[in-house]
Amino acid sequence: MALPSITGYTLGELTELLKPLPAFRARQIFKWISRGARNFDQMTDLSQELRKTLSERFLVMETSVADTLTDSDGTIKLQIALQDGTKIEAVVLVDGEGRKTACISTQVGCPMACAFCKTGSLGFLRNLNAAEIAEQLYHCQAAAGDIANIVVMGMGEPLLNLSNLRTAMNIWSDPAGLGMSRRRITISTSGIVSGIKDLADNGPEVRLAVSLTTANEAMREKLMPVSKTNPLPELKEALRYFQSKHDKRITLEAVLLKDVNTKKEDAIALAQFAKGLDVIINLIPWNPVDGMGIDGTDFKEPTDREIDAMVAELERRGLTVTRRYRKGRGVSGACGQLGSVETFKKE
Repeated sequence: MALPSITGYTLGELTELLKPLPAFRARQIFKWISRGARNFDQMTDLSQELRKTLSERFLVMETSVADTLTDSDGTIKLQIALQDGTKIEAVVLVDGEGRKTACISTQVGCPMACAFCKTGSLGFLRNLNAAEIAEQLYHCQAAAGDIANIVVMGMGEPLLNLSNLRTAMNIWSDPAGLGMSRRRITISTSGIVSGIKDLADNGPEVRLAVSLTTANEAMREKLMPVSKTNPLPELKEALRYFQSKHDKRITLEAVLLKDVNTKKEDAIALAQFAKGLDVIINLIPWNPVDGMGIDGTDFKEPTDREIDAMVAELERRGLTVTRRYRKGRGVSGACGQLGSVETFKKE
């Protein structure tokens, strides 16, 4: 049986776990983990005897990088092996000023089955534990250097694994470790109403993004089955509630699909949904995945004309709009492209 990993513990939990060692030892170890230490032998301010004792009881990290792919635009995709033989993916995106954002996964596969997302087509195996979530950031740091921002929008639905995600976020943001500002962490959800309210009530205070895609309920149910149990009126009310508790702008994400959700009436519906909320609209041109579509028709990328028309119509209605430019497509690391049959392969 594999030894337990210590990366999934907050500093307080680690202090308790390591008793009767004094609290300062836990702080030393916690700091080493945040620096990316892979084993106790790298923790050079611990005695050799203590390192040996700890190595007999614990692993430092329970995951490992199985493969690394780098795109010409600087995107790095990591395939990360878990102890049960399954795999997940994490991505580092680099903006025009060189700032790096880590895109983190929360589940093996995804239960949401969004029609335009490769991960959703794979099905769902299990939630990641706190260590498996937290360690992705350390792997990203080792591959790319300092990480400026974290977006929890990789594989899986974050709000269906909120407890373990909370622990990981508390680990990342602890000033005794990385000290990552929670303002630099964004959670992206497909629209889990109960999870949004839980986040509003119990924190942590991070940024929220919602994959809306369309504000046409009938079409959204086809594209995103989550809408059948979390309908748009309830979702909007949850977003209002979130903003009543946290004075933060919410990002509404819309994956644009040619001739599906790019018409003028689609822009009008988005604007009507956004009314009364403090939001920014992020338009995401669909990243191709073979064999994906609805009603017997494969999805296609939107044209520049369609995208420009959506931007113009939304801005005309007073909304702030951003357009996400494609990054990571050369390594299948762009939005909606994560995961492969390797995800569920047990070695």
